[in-house]
Amino acid sequence: MRKRHCPEPSVWNSSFTVARAPQPTFAIRRMAVHDILFLHDDPALFAEYDRRFGDRYRTKRSGSHLPQRFVDLYETAAKGVAPKSEYIAYQSIDTLLSLQQPHTDHPAEMTFYLVGQAKELLFKLVYEEICAARLSLVVDEADKAAWNLRRAAKALGPLTTTWDVLSGISPAEFNAFRDQLGSASGIDSFMYRMLEFTLGRKSESMARRHADVVGVSESVHRALHRSSVYDEALELLHRRGLLAGASGDGAWEPEAARQAWARVYQEHGPASDLFRLGETLVDLAHAFSRWRSLHLLLVERTIGNKPGTGGTTGIDWLRQAAEHRFFPELWEARSVLPSGAPPW
Repeated sequence: MRKRHCPEPSVWNSSFTVARAPQPTFAIRRMAVHDILFLHDDPALFAEYDRRFGDRYRTKRSGSHLPQRFVDLYETAAKGVAPKSEYIAYQSIDTLLSLQQPHTDHPAEMTFYLVGQAKELLFKLVYEEICAARLSLVVDEADKAAWNLRRAAKALGPLTTTWDVLSGISPAEFNAFRDQLGSASGIDSFMYRMLEFTLGRKSESMARRHADVVGVSESVHRALHRSSVYDEALELLHRRGLLAGASGDGAWEPEAARQAWARVYQEHGPASDLFRLGETLVDLAHAFSRWRSLHLLLVERTIGNKPGTGGTTGIDWLRQAAEHRFFPELWEARSVLPSGAPPW
C-alpha cells in the first residue's frame, strides 16, 4: 500500500521513499527472494516464502549468491525463535513493543494508545506496592508498609504527567479517531478498579462491570472483598491502643478513627512509625487526588461536556471522582488538632 505521506524508506536506499505515491495505491507483484526482509517475523507468510525459495538457502547451489543478511533472517525465521539480547529477554521488550495496535493511521492515536498502555503498567506498579504495604501492616511492620507506600506515591508522579502528554492532542485530533473507541473507556480498567478497592474505595456496581470477563472477574472479586490497606492501618491503630471499640466487619466509626489519627499527630512525632505511616498515606492520597484532578481538566479541555465513551456523564462523573479522598478520617484529623506546638 502506497500513500502520499508514507515515510517508509527503501531497505537499501534510505533516501528513496518507496511507499510514497500521489494517491493511495496498491502495488501487486509476485513474491521475490528479497521479501525475507519483510515477512521473516510472520510464521504464515514465512511458510509460503520457504515453500518458494527455501531450496536456495538449503542447497546453497551455485549462482544463488544470497546476501548474508538474507541467510541470517531465513535461519532465524526457520528456527521460529528470534535472537534476543539479555536486556530484551529480561524485560520482554520485543513482546511489549508488539502490543500497539491502533485502529487508525492518525499519529495522535498512537500517542493516545501508548499512553493508555503506560498508565495500565503504572496502575499495576502502584497496586503491587499497595498490596505489599497491606501485608506488612497485617504483621505490624508499619515502617516497611510506609516504604512501599512511599514508592507507590512516587509512581503516581509519572502517572500524573501522562495527562501532560495527552494534552498535546488537540480536540480536532482526538475527534479524528474517537469513534474507533466505541464503548471502550478507562472506567473499565480492571487494574485501576482493583487499585481503588485495595485503597479502600469499594463498589459492587463497579465490580459488576467485569463480571463476565473470564480471568479478570475473579481478581476483581478478591480485591473487592478482602481488607484494604486502610482497613489494616486502622486495625494497627487499634492494636496499638489508639483506636477504641471493635470494628466487627471492619467498619470503624468515623469519629473514632478521626480521633485516633489526631492522637497520632498530637502525641507522636516523626520518630514514631505510626506518624510516618499516617504521613505516607496522606502523600499517597494527595498524589492520587492530583492525578484525578488533572484527568478532569484534560477531559474538559479535550471533549468539553460530551458524554464519556463508557456510558458515563463525562466531566460530571470525573468531577465527583476528583472530590473523593482516600483515607477520609486521616484528612479530617487535621481539623481537630489543637493550636500550638505539640508536646513532642
